[in-house]
Amino acid sequence: MEKFIYGNFSYQYKLIKKDRKTLTLTITPEKEIIIKAPKDISDEKLEKFLKRKWSWMNKQLDFFTKVKREKYKRKFVSGESFYYLGRQYKLVVSKGNEDTVQLLKGVLKLTTSNSVKDIKNIEKILKNWFKIKAEAIFKERYQVMGMKFDYKNLPVLGLRKMSRRWGTFINKDKICLNPKLIHASKDCIDYVITHELCHVRYKNHNKMFWKFMEEKYPNWVKVKDKLEERYSFLV
Repeated sequence: MEKFIYGNFSYQYKLIKKDRKTLTLTITPEKEIIIKAPKDISDEKLEKFLKRKWSWMNKQLDFFTKVKREKYKRKFVSGESFYYLGRQYKLVVSKGNEDTVQLLKGVLKLTTSNSVKDIKNIEKILKNWFKIKAEAIFKERYQVMGMKFDYKNLPVLGLRKMSRRWGTFINKDKICLNPKLIHASKDCIDYVITHELCHVRYKNHNKMFWKFMEEKYPNWVKVKDKLEERYSFLV
């Protein structure tokens, strides 16, 4: 573990040096701070990066402290908020003749044929809705991003629950995305898809891979940072 002190702000973090071009910062729900950096990074550059990120880190740590404290109270009831394609929606639950979910001006309106107090059923309805949306939107974005590549055949796209990973390249025949990626914005979805499709040509994160990634998604560094900083608490 490394230690960083900036004014009254002090914390420990895990530093992982790898063959990569960028610096990334992740704070897990357990409030573990992880920094991935190029092998040859200088102490001066690392310190500048940390100073630039300290305000955001403070906010994230405070956020996870509150989430952890209130986690046991969390239920699928009216008033809670959920992310969908990068936007936050307030859940409103009501009784009806059938089970439905609708998006209405910042509201996630869920109608249940059971009791509005049946939390497990409400959770099941909402998670199923997110899954259906993920399958449809991932398929759409996969086809769009796949057109950027000259592959004769694209790998089959699947969903797979993963901890701390948004996507994974299985082999040239299959790529999987984390269903929770549906909560992130479309540019983040496009970035993950592009990243995994680049692995069809280059299995490892070597110089040729990053060059290929830059060619297919020029804005990838900015979007990657957005994904890790804004939505990392979702996985």
